[in-house]
Amino acid sequence: MNRWSSVSVRQAVGNVWHRRLAAWLLATGLAVVVSVLSWPASPASAHAILTQAAPQQGAIVKAAPEQVVLRFNEAIQVIPGRTQVIGPDGKRVNVGDPAPQQNGMTIKLRPADRPLGTYLVSYRIVSADSHPISGAFTFSVGAPSASAPSAPDEGVAPSVRTATAVSKFFGYGGLTLAVGPVLFLALWFRSRALVTMARAGLALVAVSTVAAIWLQAPASSGAGPFDVSAGELGQVLSSSFGITMTARLVLLGVAAALVARVHRRAGRGPAAVLVGLTTAILVTWPLTGHSVASPPAWLLVTADTAHLAGMAVWLGGLVVLTAVVLREAGTRQLRLILPSWSRWAALAVYWLVAAGVLQAVVQVGSVDALVKSDYGRLLLIKTGLLVVVLGVAAWSRRLVQRGTAVASPGRLRRATAAEVGITALVLAATAVLVQTNPGRAVDVEAVASARARGFVTTLTSKLYSVQFEVFPAAVGEYNTLHAFVYTPEGKPLKVLEWKVTLALPGQGVEPIPNEVASILGNQGLGNLTFPFAGEWQLSMTLRTSEIDQATVTTTIPVR
Repeated sequence: MNRWSSVSVRQAVGNVWHRRLAAWLLATGLAVVVSVLSWPASPASAHAILTQAAPQQGAIVKAAPEQVVLRFNEAIQVIPGRTQVIGPDGKRVNVGDPAPQQNGMTIKLRPADRPLGTYLVSYRIVSADSHPISGAFTFSVGAPSASAPSAPDEGVAPSVRTATAVSKFFGYGGLTLAVGPVLFLALWFRSRALVTMARAGLALVAVSTVAAIWLQAPASSGAGPFDVSAGELGQVLSSSFGITMTARLVLLGVAAALVARVHRRAGRGPAAVLVGLTTAILVTWPLTGHSVASPPAWLLVTADTAHLAGMAVWLGGLVVLTAVVLREAGTRQLRLILPSWSRWAALAVYWLVAAGVLQAVVQVGSVDALVKSDYGRLLLIKTGLLVVVLGVAAWSRRLVQRGTAVASPGRLRRATAAEVGITALVLAATAVLVQTNPGRAVDVEAVASARARGFVTTLTSKLYSVQFEVFPAAVGEYNTLHAFVYTPEGKPLKVLEWKVTLALPGQGVEPIPNEVASILGNQGLGNLTFPFAGEWQLSMTLRTSEIDQATVTTTIPVR
């Protein structure tokens, strides 16, 4: 058998192997998706009421707490980004989203720069029957402030969100610039240009990591990108996020020192160590993203790492081919490199797609969220761009298989350049996607908003908690009030008399009585009239015995 026949046999065997591998990956991916979709759901109940808080509403404590614990009378769903603790200085002091607990949540706090004064706890959750429940209360450290803080309108300042997206984009770009040269140095091609490219990529990832550590402080507090204190930065560095990012910086430094050794020395030892370091660096991305907070975390972290590795190998290899190999390598080298690289690229694409499908199924959550949430729409844009670039990649692969790429490398270089350009747009979409609330969370919020087109809140006194909704909370006389009253322990509490008034102090409108009738003991049903738009003050006085009564007040915006 001559040399070219041997090459043809090897290519045929390789093609069969790839088809079998693709079928296996597809089957495995479908099995995993089915298992995730069948993950057991939580049982449903009804009408969650805040029954316990630590610190308690209105409490004055001696020292700032490390956490706030909220307990409800039933299981709840936490809406990401909608629970906050605001310190006396007006900055958020909660660290990320609450950790769900049985029938409640734990909100971890960072020390405020000015810890003495009044704190505001504001929460919005979904009860087991999909009703949105919101509420707020204050407690103080040392002594109350002259005025209570108010929650900021935006969760994260727009400038911080933009800077974070830019830093993530450059981090992904640096990762591809590092992984591609490392792969080619370890397997096929040695060039000083690859060492320079790999170190530039590692440096870009390091700069992006430092920027991410800095931006995490204002992202947590709600302040601007330069409103960062030394204490806030120290808190970021001591958090799990900061520790993971610091570990990434150490790994990047070791990898940068090892790249030159791989270039100078033949053998698999240094190359294997460098590949291991690169894999460890890849894992730091899902450990600081959506995946680590998504059930089941181990599966999502593994899938995210595989997805990121597939992207970095594929795109990084394309950059190396376009910028270095197709320009410097001779015909004989290209005959050896291109078929082998083509197989690696195909494998990378298989993992990229399989892991991406798994992540999409878990993070989007529903078909509605795919088209109605920002996360879902960004994912569709990313998928569309990926389909285009896969089409170009298929054409490039045919050039390699036919041997055309070796005879005229210019055609392949133009094709790979097009792939790199389109994939850069994919990275941009990814940089925005990873800091957008997952579709599964947005879907919960959409359900809550659909249920709460009017006004929904919970007010608490020493005698009772009253959860009520006003629908549609619009100008006119057809606004329904439906209220539920519970003891501080969360048990239904019978109301003997309801007194509900509406006032508009800013325009001189005195309290207007509105009739509310008791139904089923602890429920009240009535009709409210809003003559015109404004910030209406609703006062509710409930008598629960011959001598016990208490008044609660809130403001209802009517448009």
